[in-house]
Amino acid sequence: MELTKQEVIVGVVADFLPRIGRVVVAGNVELAIFRASDETIYALENRSPHPKGGPLAEGIVSGYYLYDPLYDWKIDLRTGEVQAPDQGQAVTYPVTLVGETVRVSL
Repeated sequence: MELTKQEVIVGVVADFLPRIGRVVVAGNVELAIFRASDETIYALENRSPHPKGGPLAEGIVSGYYLYDPLYDWKIDLRTGEVQAPDQGQAVTYPVTLVGETVRVSL
């Protein structure tokens, strides 16, 4: 059996301010949506990969990196990979734009 991804509309581009996270609940997933300074939009699960967890949407964005607001881990928005010396992986979701509409594949 093959599982298909569900594409969910999470807003329009103007809803997401550059370098500021926004929480959007899509289905049963709480997302942290970020718009990088180059206007690319990224979606991550709003949960830190740190063992103690925590929200990511309140983090600081610099370039393509998100700084975890509780643990200061540097997370690549493009891949979800935590940068050295820390280790971990944030859950990322594909984002597509249809005109100004932002869609996330869950």
